[in-house]
Amino acid sequence: MSLFTDVPHAAPVVVFKLTADFREDQSPNKVNLGVGAYRTDEGQPWVLPVVRKVEKMIAEDNSLNHEYLPILGLPEFRSSASKIVLGENSPAVLEKRVGAVQCLGGTGALKIGAEFLRRWHNGGNTKTPVYVSAPTWENHNGVFANAGFEDIRPYKYWNAEKRGLDLAGFLGDLESAPEQSVIVLHACAHNPTGTDPSKDEWEQIAQVMKRRSLFPFFDSAYQGFASGNLEKDAWAVRFFVSQRFEIFCAQSFSKNFGLYNERVGNLTVVAKDEDNLTRVLSQMEKIVRITWSNPPSQGARVVSITLNNPELFTEWKDNVKTMADRVLLMRAELKAKLLALGTPGTWEHITEQIGMFSFTGLNPKQVEYLVKEKHIYLMASGRINMCGLTTKNIDYVAESIHEAVTRVQ
Repeated sequence: MSLFTDVPHAAPVVVFKLTADFREDQSPNKVNLGVGAYRTDEGQPWVLPVVRKVEKMIAEDNSLNHEYLPILGLPEFRSSASKIVLGENSPAVLEKRVGAVQCLGGTGALKIGAEFLRRWHNGGNTKTPVYVSAPTWENHNGVFANAGFEDIRPYKYWNAEKRGLDLAGFLGDLESAPEQSVIVLHACAHNPTGTDPSKDEWEQIAQVMKRRSLFPFFDSAYQGFASGNLEKDAWAVRFFVSQRFEIFCAQSFSKNFGLYNERVGNLTVVAKDEDNLTRVLSQMEKIVRITWSNPPSQGARVVSITLNNPELFTEWKDNVKTMADRVLLMRAELKAKLLALGTPGTWEHITEQIGMFSFTGLNPKQVEYLVKEKHIYLMASGRINMCGLTTKNIDYVAESIHEAVTRVQ
């Protein structure tokens, strides 16, 4: 008898199961609106031209080798990644109270931050509440629970009736949160809703969090990819830092560099002062050592070389804007086609939202209809990846959504 006879089958990861089902579907009309990755108008993955160029530079650089990186990662990558989100002239950077940990993607950055907070924040109290938005990216719950936090709570975020931000509910939950609670915030392009607070709303959120002594943990997965502008997409993080918050910010370079399988992430730490920063990083080094020991180099080098070379940096920003503009165009086209069809309901939220994902407002039965009858694959929540839309399939998708809305309640 096997030692593992009693191990149950775990439920599949939904989004990857959706992609597997899509691949097996033989329909010529099938469309994948599920997986969170950029696609060209031909429906193909896109390797950024600047990434191709830098990869060739790395391959031809005989001075490079495969020795271990430092435990905390490639120094030039860490510093440049933090400056991207905080700004080159951030007072926190100039005051030397910013540090970073190179991580295995954005999930790895969340993981290291969560492990540190569970050990050292609020006296290491595992009952310290961690708040995540309702709804949020599924890994937020899993990462903090796996780190040992016992009290993970939702805060109000999505107003289904008006298909927008529930600011009053959001602020109310922050007001009632116990002091020292960890608040997980989406820096931009909220996943899954695509709905972000305005600058004025962010200011109100920061005001309550400061008064209530709440800890901001930003997740920045889409900087530049959301609006096409690096500064605009980092505004919320920079504002919190300007208000003298100590923060963590998990950064991912999967989307804005197209480096999905290289797992390039960074955890930026903004501390009260240089002494606090040094001690925090020393403990994070211990956590990294027992987690993945030290990180891989290839993806970090691609990002670092690009960000530290003015010509390549400019080219990268153009590449990112190309992706962002295509998403914005698909949003406008989808809304226009739904309106032209006279599809019941309001569809303004399609263009009011931002980033890769749109929370359509479709209910589970309508989603099921789209998957089974129309071969259009999307999450049960109604979330779609706008990059899955192309000029070739958008008419079919719009007509299918219209059909689902009018036939299925």
